[in-house]
Amino acid sequence: MKPLKVVASDDAFSTLVALADVVSGKQALFVAAASHPDARAQAARGDSSVALTPSAHKLPDEVDGAVALIVESSGSSGVPKLIEVDLAPLLASARASLEAIGGPGQWLLALPVNFIAGIQVLVRSILADTQPVMLNPSVAFTPIGFARAASLMTGTRRYSSVVPAQLNRLAAAAVSDDFVLKQLRSFDAILVGGQAPDAASLERLRSLGVRLIVTYGMTETCGGCVYDGVALPGVTLEISPEGLITIGGETLANGSFKPQFLTNDLGQIHADGRLTVLGRADRVINSGGLKLSLDIVEDWARAQPGISDAAAVAIESSVFGQSFVCWVEITNSARESLGMASPVDRQAAVIGLGKAASGASWIEIDSLPRLQNSKPDLQNLQKLAAELARTAKS
Repeated sequence: MKPLKVVASDDAFSTLVALADVVSGKQALFVAAASHPDARAQAARGDSSVALTPSAHKLPDEVDGAVALIVESSGSSGVPKLIEVDLAPLLASARASLEAIGGPGQWLLALPVNFIAGIQVLVRSILADTQPVMLNPSVAFTPIGFARAASLMTGTRRYSSVVPAQLNRLAAAAVSDDFVLKQLRSFDAILVGGQAPDAASLERLRSLGVRLIVTYGMTETCGGCVYDGVALPGVTLEISPEGLITIGGETLANGSFKPQFLTNDLGQIHADGRLTVLGRADRVINSGGLKLSLDIVEDWARAQPGISDAAAVAIESSVFGQSFVCWVEITNSARESLGMASPVDRQAAVIGLGKAASGASWIEIDSLPRLQNSKPDLQNLQKLAAELARTAKS
């Protein structure tokens, strides 16, 4: 057994120090979200020390000797769960990542450290014996803030990791801000993960000379385990009879996921071994007998002129059985030209997505509700869709 330490997610430096003891096997770690209701209530009482004890989060004071972390999954499309991550796969994942991107280097931390992607940035830094540059987690992400932090880096090899929402903002800024573009070009690799990125943002930045790597993985695989469609060293990929991606190998978070972890993502492995992720199996609707992935809906919407981001949820339909509502963020210039018009051409949507999009609703929104890790809050949007349906009936 080993002790379980708790640190707050808004203290990235303390997390880094604690992780050094995790890597050496001295303790396990849980990074508590600063926005957790218990943490907020205790902080309001001036009792922050209680919030940083395992019991405050209904966790044991000690864990099995193999455990390195207890990490909360993102919960973007379901209830978040706590996952034990063993030390051996955590280190195997970090080392495989460094091997895949060209070796040790200095990292810029731009992600919350209570999720696996942010934690892995710090673990890779520890293995590389380099001091990461860390954005202030209490300050909202901005392209200029990211670029200024990047300008402080001194490593001969430089890396960072971002989510698609951050990538979109960086791509928009890089077109007109030479300083942002210069700093983005200074990285040997920027990992993009958490969900499928916007193809237009990827293409724009890559055409400007920014080196991006699209990753696929989850907490159960110690973070990204497939880079640009290629499995990391020590990782195996298969497709189940149902079309689901199955992952095996050295980076599975703990023994309960071995020998293989069956994901809820549909995928295809090509003749050259590369993986294409087709979307989540639980985000496929059946509309009038036709199936349509909501992930594909979002990808299509993001590719339309003037739309910067999109998020879709399924709804019941008396006509089609199922349909969807898709919220879209649009650019300021597009908002001015639209006036009262719909942000999406419905006929174009049917042409692009098929007849399954016939009964869909497209709604403009100023800003998509997001989780702490910047993923769209699909649970919140699902509730909003239900409220809209009740209002329409009344």
